[in-house]
Amino acid sequence: MPTIINPVQLGSLTARHGFQNEREIANKFNNWRYDEEAQKWLHIMNYDLKDIEHVEAVVLSGHYKTDVQVQVTIYLKKAIDIRNLQVKLVSNENGFNQIERRRVDRYADLWGMPANVRSILKRYTGEDEPTIPYPKDPRRMFADEFSISEQKLVLDWIRQNKILIVSDILKGRGEFAAEWMLVAQKVMFNARWVLKPMNYCLNFFGNGDVEITGRGNFRIGRITMQRKGGDGGRETAKDLQFKINPAELFD
Repeated sequence: MPTIINPVQLGSLTARHGFQNEREIANKFNNWRYDEEAQKWLHIMNYDLKDIEHVEAVVLSGHYKTDVQVQVTIYLKKAIDIRNLQVKLVSNENGFNQIERRRVDRYADLWGMPANVRSILKRYTGEDEPTIPYPKDPRRMFADEFSISEQKLVLDWIRQNKILIVSDILKGRGEFAAEWMLVAQKVMFNARWVLKPMNYCLNFFGNGDVEITGRGNFRIGRITMQRKGGDGGRETAKDLQFKINPAELFD
C-alpha cells in the first residue's frame, strides 16, 4: 500500500531515484500500480487509489504549458478524468527556468498592450534602438535607463494586468492549460519532488511587488521579466523572456 500523504500539506518528498525527463514522469504514472511516487502524486491530486481502474499518461509536444497529460479512468463511472501537469526539472536549488518567451508584439496583441508601453519594451529588448546617448549596452536599454515617467508607465501597466500576465505565462489557456506543477530534481539519486496545484503556483510566484531590479530588469513577484539575450546574437535574443526558479517551491 502507498504511503498516506495529507493532500493539504503538499510538501516536497525524497525520491529513491532521480528524474531525467518528462517521458520518465509519464512512465511512472503509467506504472502507477507498482510505482510509489506515482501513487503519491495521484493521492495528492485527490484520487482514491482503490477507485482507479486505469491510468494513461502522455507527453505533449508543442508550445503548451502542459508537459504531461494524465488520464485517469475510475471504476464504475467509466469516465476519464484528465489532469494536466507542467513538469519542471531542476538540477540544483538556484537554477532559473525559462517559462515563456515571445516577441513584444505577440504579448502586445495578447494583452492589449498600449503603443507607448510596447515602444518602451521594444527598446528594452533591443528590437528598437536605444533613444538615450551612451546606453550601458549599445544594443538595448535597461529598465533603469528609461525616464522616471516611462518606468512608471510600464510598472503601472504591469500592475493593472498582473493577474492576466501571470496566468498566461504559468498556466496558459485552453484545453492544455496546466492545472498542476511538478518540480523534480534532475539527479540520479536522493532527488526531491514537489507537486502543487497551479492556483497555488500562480499565487506563490506572482504575489509580491512589481519593480525594477538592481540589474535593470523587471520583476513581478518571484518572476523575472527580461531580454532573452544570448542565442549567438540571433534575432531570438530580442525576445521578451519570463523566468522563475522552480526550486523555490521546495521551501
